[in-house]
Amino acid sequence: MIQNPHLQLDGIRAVLIDLDGTLVDTAGDFGVALNAMLADLGAEPVPVERLMTFVGKGTANLVRKTLAERFPESDIDALFERAQDKYEAVYTSINGENTALYPEVREGLAALREAGLPVACITNKQHRFAVDLLAHYGLSDQFDLVYGGDSWPKRKPDPMPLVKACEAFGVTPAQTVLVGDSGNDAQAARAAGCRSLTVPYGYNHGESIQTIDTDGIVASILGAARAILPKATSALAN
Repeated sequence: MIQNPHLQLDGIRAVLIDLDGTLVDTAGDFGVALNAMLADLGAEPVPVERLMTFVGKGTANLVRKTLAERFPESDIDALFERAQDKYEAVYTSINGENTALYPEVREGLAALREAGLPVACITNKQHRFAVDLLAHYGLSDQFDLVYGGDSWPKRKPDPMPLVKACEAFGVTPAQTVLVGDSGNDAQAARAAGCRSLTVPYGYNHGESIQTIDTDGIVASILGAARAILPKATSALAN
C-alpha cells in the first residue's frame, strides 16, 4: 500500500526510522510509567489513549502535558522535577515490558540491511531508553546508529538529528528517507530536505495521518522497504 502513485524515491542511499509508534507500540509502558508518576503525586490516572496524544515531543513535554491533565498550570513547575524523576525511574524499570513490535518490522529491517543501506533510528525518546528498547527486541544490530531526543541540542521536528545522521552516513538529505508515524517526523524530513514515508498506525498526537504532509503512506516497515529498494542506491556501491 503506497497512497501516492507519483512517489519519487530515486537514489535513496540511507534510511532513517522513528521508534515509538513506528517500530514499537509503546503505549503500555507510557501508561504504566506516567500513571505511576501521577499516583506518586496523589493524582488519579489518565486514560492511556489520552496520554498517547502527548507522545513524540520528548520526555519533558510528555511529563508536563500529563501533569496538566490533573494539576493547575501554576503548580506544574513546582511538581515537574519530582514528577520527571519518578517517571524516568519507573520507565527504566519496565522499558519494553508492556510493548509490542508492529507487524513486518523485522522483515522490513532485514530487507534494508540485506540491500546494504545504512539505517538509523531517530527518536525523541531519550537515547538510553531507545537503545535498551531496541535491545529488548533484539534489533540493535539492525541499526548503524541511534539518535535520541537528548543526542543533539534540538530534536524533531527540528531537522538537526536528521542532518547529523546524513553527515554520519556521508549522504545528502535528498538521498535519504525518514519513515515515521507522525507529522513531527514528516515536518523534520521536510525541513532537512529528506523524503518521508508514513505508516498508518502509531500516534500522531491524536490526529489523522491524512493531515500529514508526507511523500507517501505505507502499510508497514516492510512496505516502506519495498517502496525504497527498487530505486535505491546502496551506499556500499561507491
